Amino acid sequence: MTLLDASNQGPVRSGARVLAPDLARGFMLLLIALANTSAYMFGHGHAPMGHPVDGTAVDRAVNFALTIAVDGRSYPLFAFLFGYGMVQILRRQEDHGADRARAKLLLRRRHVWLLLFGAVHGVLLFSGDILGTYGAAGLIIGALFLFRDDRSLYIWSAVFLAVSALLLSLVAVLFGLVETVDATSGELDAGGALASAATPDPLAAPLLRLAEWPAGVLEGMLSSVLPAILLGAVAARHRLLEDPARHLPTLRKIVGVGLAVSLLGGLPAALAAAGAAEVSPSVEMWMLALHRVTGIGGGLAFAALFGILGYRLKNRRGLVTAALAAVGKRSLTCYLAQSLVFAPVLSAWGFGLGGRLDSAGIAVFAIGTWLLTVGIAVSLERSRRKGPAETLLRRRVYR
Repeated sequence: MTLLDASNQGPVRSGARVLAPDLARGFMLLLIALANTSAYMFGHGHAPMGHPVDGTAVDRAVNFALTIAVDGRSYPLFAFLFGYGMVQILRRQEDHGADRARAKLLLRRRHVWLLLFGAVHGVLLFSGDILGTYGAAGLIIGALFLFRDDRSLYIWSAVFLAVSALLLSLVAVLFGLVETVDATSGELDAGGALASAATPDPLAAPLLRLAEWPAGVLEGMLSSVLPAILLGAVAARHRLLEDPARHLPTLRKIVGVGLAVSLLGGLPAALAAAGAAEVSPSVEMWMLALHRVTGIGGGLAFAALFGILGYRLKNRRGLVTAALAAVGKRSLTCYLAQSLVFAPVLSAWGFGLGGRLDSAGIAVFAIGTWLLTVGIAVSLERSRRKGPAETLLRRRVYR
């Protein structure tokens, strides 16, 4: 969440930041690292839910844990925080004299630059980029929905979630039709590495990413991103994370209900990812549809949980809290730094480690990379420096 400084309507100073969003973003980047590395696991054949099942019992346990708790849960968390930040930026601008037209212009400029950042990141490094998705979503939300009342935002979030469920269901039906007319369709691969990560040709990889990135942006827009952003905007209007003491019952309810929805909805997909049962591609797609739609519950539960933790830890920040907050303040830099490690080390056109690591090994690699970014963020925090990516974005947005 970007807050704004009262003196110049630019980003807020560190001392004025709210703890909970920074904690949530810092933790979210660990989840994103764990989720993104599966896109680099090439050469494993059929991969239910994107996770190969040809490993050991430990690997299958990792697949289960990632599918039920990480995949499709980290992105709605980010989207919720993104929507929360949009309202905070708008409120701070208006509180310091900017009219609505100027505030909307700043938001639009921010989202255009995020879209451009995402395009560069997606084509040069990782086509599973999320910056482009949230930049495009921000342009739509800012133009059409941000100034509507709470009831309208609730209704539209439900509409977007229903559309996502419908589209995923149609894909599952199409898979079923293919199975009906083609007896060999059971051999179709329903997941696995991105083609751009699996190709050994370093010249072909950018061309593949050029095709994959727009498709990924569209897929993200048709998932739970839009409803999560709208719900984040509503939460920001009521200062859910800034004033958690007043909203503790609501936050606890969101944690309980959200986790229940997320865990129950993700259980079938998690069992498939763990190799507990062999299913056809069409059944797998039905599992994936349920998994994706209920993922928003997990994202909201994580956000509410960090709202509670932010309240509990506000006056006693330890080493772990300070480190997570440092990463959260530099989430854009740390996110891009992950790809700077993952792409050349894991891809087939680079060192090809993604084709040799199993699920447990690549999870350890993801955690190690996240810890590396934690070290970088803590070092920057101690020297009171912003992340380079944040500095570049803010110079473009707040010029």
